[in-house]
Amino acid sequence: MLFRNRTEAGWYLASKLSKYVDDPHVLVLALPRGGVPVAFEVAQALNAPLDVFLVRKLGVPGQEEVAMGAIATGGVRVLNRDIINNLRISEEDIKYVTGIERQELQRRERIYRGTRPEPTVKDRTVILVDDGLATGASMHAAVSALRRLQPGRIVVAVPVGAHETCEAFSSEADETICAREPVPFFAVGQWYGDFSPTTDQEVRELLLRAARTYEAAQPWHEPVSA
Repeated sequence: MLFRNRTEAGWYLASKLSKYVDDPHVLVLALPRGGVPVAFEVAQALNAPLDVFLVRKLGVPGQEEVAMGAIATGGVRVLNRDIINNLRISEEDIKYVTGIERQELQRRERIYRGTRPEPTVKDRTVILVDDGLATGASMHAAVSALRRLQPGRIVVAVPVGAHETCEAFSSEADETICAREPVPFFAVGQWYGDFSPTTDQEVRELLLRAARTYEAAQPWHEPVSA
């Protein structure tokens, strides 16, 4: 059964997260870009704030497809010391690659978040949302990085995912919700009627809409600016 688009997928996923409605400790974090339209609907249904959690892979110099670590929102860096030691990657190379990827991460955060500050994660229930899980590489990096920020609970939530990938998160996240786990599973996009790319502008607009909607219900908050 296909989702028409990411909006419908978000509605369906939100129905699996109803126990978190109106929970003041909940924060919904989306993996850009495709996870944002899904997470927007989840945040609206739960009456929870929405933000993005950016992750950038740190590729091995000369073998960029191999990840020696990752950086993420909040200044977090996670390194795979086994790969670094086995490939004898120098600290200078690690620092260089980290600097380049950090600049790109910060650039994207400025585009998406504008002047709004990063959300407070410590001790909160964080629902990490993407539009699906195939290999789960980005989500694995996100969970590892998020742990460094000391949330109270991490919930991985996606509308659709490969069964074996969803199972793998049972030992990483505090809760994993894959709303649908079709078999066979080849790619996330095959389970969407419309899987067109989400643009940076759409991400920015959805985050701003979510912030305005949520804060309108919080009279002690200042109005949201772009």
